[in-house]
Amino acid sequence: MSRTSFLYRNSLSIVLITLMIIFLAGQFFMGWKTENKELIENGQPILKIGEYIHSGHFIQATFENWESEFLQMMLYVLLTISLRQKGSSESKSMTEEEDVDKEPVPHPKAPWPVKKGGIWLKLYKHSLSIAFALLFLASFIFHFYGSLKDFNDEQMMKGKPAVTAIQYISESRFWFESFQNWQSEFLAVASLVLLSIWLREKGSPESKPVDMPHDETP
Repeated sequence: MSRTSFLYRNSLSIVLITLMIIFLAGQFFMGWKTENKELIENGQPILKIGEYIHSGHFIQATFENWESEFLQMMLYVLLTISLRQKGSSESKSMTEEEDVDKEPVPHPKAPWPVKKGGIWLKLYKHSLSIAFALLFLASFIFHFYGSLKDFNDEQMMKGKPAVTAIQYISESRFWFESFQNWQSEFLAVASLVLLSIWLREKGSPESKPVDMPHDETP
C-alpha cells in the first residue's frame, strides 16, 4: 500500500471505526435476541428488529457505554495537562516544557482559529476537552432516557405504575449503570499509565522505546 494513499494515511481511524460498527451490530442483534427472550418469558409480544432500535433496552445499553468512554477521555485530557507519572509514556516530561504548553503562533498553515485570535482562539485552545464534554453530556442524556424507558417497560410488565424522569434520577439502578462503567474506564487508563512504566510494545506510540530506563519519562 502506498504511503500517500488515503487508506494508509487514515488506516488507524478506518480500522477503529470499522471495529466499532462490527461490535455495535453484534451488540444490537444479541441485545434484540436477549430482550425478546425476556419478553417471551413474561408473556409479552416480541419486538421486531425495527422496533428494537428505539427501545429503551438498546438505547440504554449503547449510551451507557459511550457516556463512560467520553467521560474518561475528557478527564484524561484535562488531568494530563498538570499531573505527571514518573516513567510513564502517557505523562508529560517532569522538567522540560513541551510543545503543547507553548502559546500558539499564527502562521500560514495554522488552523483558522489561531489566525483569527480572540474568542475563537480561546475556545480552540480547549476544543478537545469541550468536544468530549459535549459528547459525554449528550450520551448521559440518552443513557438516562433509554434507562428510564427500559425501567418503565419493566414496570408495565409487572403491573406497576411508570415513574417520571424526576423520580428516576434518584433511582439507584440508573447510577449503578453509570458507576459500573465509569470505574472500569479509569481502571483501564490507570493500567495503561502504570504498565507503560515497565512494559514495552515496539513500534507503538503508546510505549516508551524498548531500551529506555523504567524511571525515565519520555
